Amino acid sequence: MSSVPNSEQKNQLEEIMKSFVQEFLQEKIELIMREEIRNFLKEQDEKNYRNGYYTRSLDTLFGQIEDLNVPRDRNGDFQTQLIEPYQKRDCWLEEAIIRMYQKGMSTRDVAKFIETLLGDSYSPSTVSNITEVALEDIQEFQNRPLKKRYSVLYLDGMNIKLRRDSVENESVYIACGVDEEGYREILGFYVGGRENALGWQELLNDLHSRGVQEVLLGVFDGLPGLADAFKKVFPKADVQQCVIHQVRNTLNAVRKKDQYEVAEDLKPIYKSFSKEEAHHHFEKFKEKWGSRYPRVVDSWEKNLPNLLTFLDYPSDIRAVIYTTNWIERTIKEIRKRLKTMNSLTSPKAAEKVIFFAIQDINVRWANKKLRGFKQCQHKLQEMFELRYDC
Repeated sequence: MSSVPNSEQKNQLEEIMKSFVQEFLQEKIELIMREEIRNFLKEQDEKNYRNGYYTRSLDTLFGQIEDLNVPRDRNGDFQTQLIEPYQKRDCWLEEAIIRMYQKGMSTRDVAKFIETLLGDSYSPSTVSNITEVALEDIQEFQNRPLKKRYSVLYLDGMNIKLRRDSVENESVYIACGVDEEGYREILGFYVGGRENALGWQELLNDLHSRGVQEVLLGVFDGLPGLADAFKKVFPKADVQQCVIHQVRNTLNAVRKKDQYEVAEDLKPIYKSFSKEEAHHHFEKFKEKWGSRYPRVVDSWEKNLPNLLTFLDYPSDIRAVIYTTNWIERTIKEIRKRLKTMNSLTSPKAAEKVIFFAIQDINVRWANKKLRGFKQCQHKLQEMFELRYDC
């Protein structure tokens, strides 16, 4: 005869264990509250005494306690620190909801999960209301003072589906900074509209008003007008246009049979050790491909000053400043949090998900310098002193 319990026996065992845990939890909560009121009465200047208990229910991680005995005093002054007045559940549920939302679950999925867990009905709007606590944190994050100096500002964005009157793609602008010591941080983000230079300038003006005054280098893609917008806010900073974006655009513009050879001929340009060497390799590229792809060559020639800026910086950090690749990987991580949501109901809904993701990223970066910056910190300090006369 099989000793493996059937499904009915498993359910019975689960109910027994659940009841045991609830009884144990109730006993411990009531013990703590009895100790609380004992210490409370000891500290009273005037005479005050216990006055029995009142009974209430409380939802917990292990189910609902129906008859929790909460002690009270004769004067009605005692309040346990375990449970807020009129609180119907301990804070684990709100924290769990926020964490699930933070990890990218939709409000509908969170509501279904909570209903399965507790048997209570939670609407998506209720879940959304619970996550509203993040809005104050978002405002504080967006207004917090920033450092005066950043060696590099990285700018990049992504599109998300946002539902207003209809569902359309809108942009999320994200700015990352690397400070004097090489620590990274997402400084700010802005949700809404189509990506353009004006939107970026608004974000840059915001960073400037919050304290960012001295920047050595801005790294971003070739969005028209972005370099000019950046220079308006940080006129003494250099501009580095993402080389990898330029290469991708080039390969998309040439015939498939030529793509490999063109890519190989471009490598010596951006793998050069100096600008002189890079210009030499570009002339060879121009001579070879100029007649077949004149627009491609013209684009490189026009953008070459901003594509080769990284060669003016220490070799230790060139691999992380000639492209926006690492910030693109960061944005991909944020995008994963949004993947489960077909469309978001408002900019605020998008801000909540993105903010939670950024919080995790900034915590992870807080004690880790970006590759190469430790080795050239002194050199970057000299560049700051020369450029900003300090």
